[in-house]
Amino acid sequence: MPRLRPTTTNRRQLLAATTLAMLPGWASAQAARPIRLIVPYPPGGPLDTVARLLATAVKDSLGPVLVDNKPGAGGNLGADLAAKAAPDGQTIVMGAVATHAINPWLFARLPYDPVRDFTPITRVAMVPNVLVMNAATADRLKINSVADLVAHARQNPGKLNYGSGGNGSAGHLAGEMFKTQAGLFIVHIPYAGGNPAQLGLLSGQVDLNFDNLASAAANIQAGRLKALAVTTASRASAMPDLPTVAEAGRTLGLGNFDVGTWFGLFGPAGLPADVLARMNKAFVDALATPEVKARMAQLMAEPAPNTPAQFGAFVQAELAKYGPVVKASGAKVD
Repeated sequence: MPRLRPTTTNRRQLLAATTLAMLPGWASAQAARPIRLIVPYPPGGPLDTVARLLATAVKDSLGPVLVDNKPGAGGNLGADLAAKAAPDGQTIVMGAVATHAINPWLFARLPYDPVRDFTPITRVAMVPNVLVMNAATADRLKINSVADLVAHARQNPGKLNYGSGGNGSAGHLAGEMFKTQAGLFIVHIPYAGGNPAQLGLLSGQVDLNFDNLASAAANIQAGRLKALAVTTASRASAMPDLPTVAEAGRTLGLGNFDVGTWFGLFGPAGLPADVLARMNKAFVDALATPEVKARMAQLMAEPAPNTPAQFGAFVQAELAKYGPVVKASGAKVD
């Protein structure tokens, strides 16, 4: 059979394919598997929403990123899956204050070490919490500030109570830290989740809560809740006129008060330096884009990216901070 001579079109197609194959990284990019981003909580919350937002924002620099919700055991299940994954950059996790700073003290048996088993990539966001009172209760007791609240609680030990989403929750630990630092006796009422705790506050079953600012904002603006202060070290950009607990309570023993919800990205321990650098840059750049910043502002989550070294130091400081707080609260999960 005679050999067919390549046509001009065929030669051009062959040349184009050969050129593409020789481009740096082209072949590996074609064969790249999607990055698995584990979210250790159910779909729909702020952490999950931001994870999906970032997955879209980094697709041009990192390739496809698939969000995989793995809730369970207070976030421990998903975090453990990432800790035990191969350190090849294909599996990362959106960890949080619970998985990396609170749960290690709260759970009697944790399947991972929050420092040794992970490579910090970058902190993603800080979400302020807010000290709120039932507005009718605050008006009746003439409490309009942190100073008023502390004075009333000192004069009436055990008469006030606060609700939380459960023993060991962020709201519970914030309340215990507040009580310890200010020297107060306020009764803790645990609920089965954040929404029931907020309903308990709105109905007057409890007097005050340490709530997530995003979930409390609508009721604050409607006048059903009275906001006294945010619990983070800095004021919240969403409510810049609201003081921090530390500002308002500087002379009351609360000058170092700093409790907030944060979340960030981790890989398994041993993530190669070049992979770590590429991921850090991609996610930090994404957090600076107007689209991501605008969506996070709607969630009242403030972008807080940093270097892997800075994030690692931050996690260790948070872990050390929550140890005595969990111990003082008496909360424990077997």
